Amino acid sequence: MKHVFTRILGIEVSFTTTVEDFIKHSGPKITYTKQPLQNEFFIRSNALLFEQGINDIEIKIENWEELPCFFEAGERSNIPFDIFSASFYLISRYEEYLPHVKDELGRFPVKESLAYQNDFLKRPLVDLWAKKFLVALKERFPEIEQTKKKYQFTSIINVTTSHCFAYRSFIRTIGGILLDLSKFRLLRLFKRVAVWLSPRKDPYNNFTYLMNLHKEVKCKTMFFFQFADYSKHDKNVSIHKNKFRYLIKSVADYSIVSLSASYSSSLSNTTLKEEKSRLANLINRPVSYSRMRYNRVHIPKTYQDLVETEFTDDYTMGYTHEIGFRAGTCTPFYFYDINLEVQQPIKVHPFAVCDYSFLKFKKQAQVFEVLDAMYRETKEVQGNLNIVFSNELLGSSNRLKWLELYRAILKRYYV
Repeated sequence: MKHVFTRILGIEVSFTTTVEDFIKHSGPKITYTKQPLQNEFFIRSNALLFEQGINDIEIKIENWEELPCFFEAGERSNIPFDIFSASFYLISRYEEYLPHVKDELGRFPVKESLAYQNDFLKRPLVDLWAKKFLVALKERFPEIEQTKKKYQFTSIINVTTSHCFAYRSFIRTIGGILLDLSKFRLLRLFKRVAVWLSPRKDPYNNFTYLMNLHKEVKCKTMFFFQFADYSKHDKNVSIHKNKFRYLIKSVADYSIVSLSASYSSSLSNTTLKEEKSRLANLINRPVSYSRMRYNRVHIPKTYQDLVETEFTDDYTMGYTHEIGFRAGTCTPFYFYDINLEVQQPIKVHPFAVCDYSFLKFKKQAQVFEVLDAMYRETKEVQGNLNIVFSNELLGSSNRLKWLELYRAILKRYYV
């Protein structure tokens, strides 16, 4: 309820379960029960918010003036569905607590989600519901005061591999050469040798260009660096390489820098704490923001681990290969742990776009056709449009022309 009223609509609310206090209140008020008390604004409650634990819930999609909705409330309700239970179902990631088959990296599959199956993944549905709800409230209570928020755009650069060839150990370089030869990747071999002779030519080393672009556009930008030991899934430059350490410190002089947690850290909280501490010591400032490797969010364990490690904000809530709002909202929210029945002190910042989701497009026009619609609705509800790009794709060749596409996205959506 605070997400809908306070974070999205900017309306302060208080709650009471005492009938006498409710009746005495002279200002705008809502009954959220099975039956209205008098002639007040009434929303018939679904059982979801009064339950404990997780249950397999049958959901039937209805329509509220062209917006999909669920948890129908009946004719007496002033709006046709329980907006609070429906919002909670999406934002809490209730469906991710239910039994499901994870993908090869242990992630919740996008095709299992209610939003994907019912074709509303690309819409900030909770925020759109809230906007329509406000219209109904103001018809009844014209005196309602609200603090309006502003649309925000944030570009996130995820750096899990800072360099493609440069600053690798001698053994890793020789191994890469042998692998290229065995697979007849002669062009890649040529690039590897060229970078070995002149490290500045590394294709992933686009940081100066990115920082200059961000200064030009003046949009909010965050860099998340992986700062982890070498492992099967984590193959960045060694954290002991001085030139890699200098790169992170130089970026931190111009932008927010925080931790892109390794795959290994998702298996060990001790490792997560160590990576956080190492990065903080390097940049000489607190590390409070996190992103998980491969966008792996295990509900609720990931957020329990992040809270224990004293992260305050996370930017992992989204899908790698599908555009859309994983939690149904474009407004940051505090994670609610259903198992513990408590709101955790970590703010979740959903992202709508990861660059890997563009790989299925052949032309930039197709990308903008999808993003334009998301931008319009996000701006309409004064939400946050967060996009994630990796320096890897920005430094690789593709028909979409990654750097050109990235520049166009910044200039098109940051205002």
